[in-house]
Amino acid sequence: MSSLNPNFFIGTFRIGSVEGASCINMGNNFPVNFKSHKKQNQGLGTISGDNNQFDGLRTLLDDADVIDMLTQGGDSSIPPWIQSLIQEKLTEEKEESPTASNA
Repeated sequence: MSSLNPNFFIGTFRIGSVEGASCINMGNNFPVNFKSHKKQNQGLGTISGDNNQFDGLRTLLDDADVIDMLTQGGDSSIPPWIQSLIQEKLTEEKEESPTASNA
């Protein structure tokens, strides 16, 4: 009876891409606290096929990254310096709003 061999050999190992929460581990390993955060803003979508034309296309994307920064943290409390920045921005917007003068 033959004994089992813990070694195995791979002839070719090809990696197309590593994205998001993917990782490549070789040998003895134990990944801990492995986290991934990804944000993608896409206004048009995916285009496939041949001979595509987009005439007069206009897009606009307005994204406040500070909101994304707040939602990705493990700590649910907002630091005081960010709270003051948000309060200042809200005050500025309230003063600039045309409906604020009508109130």
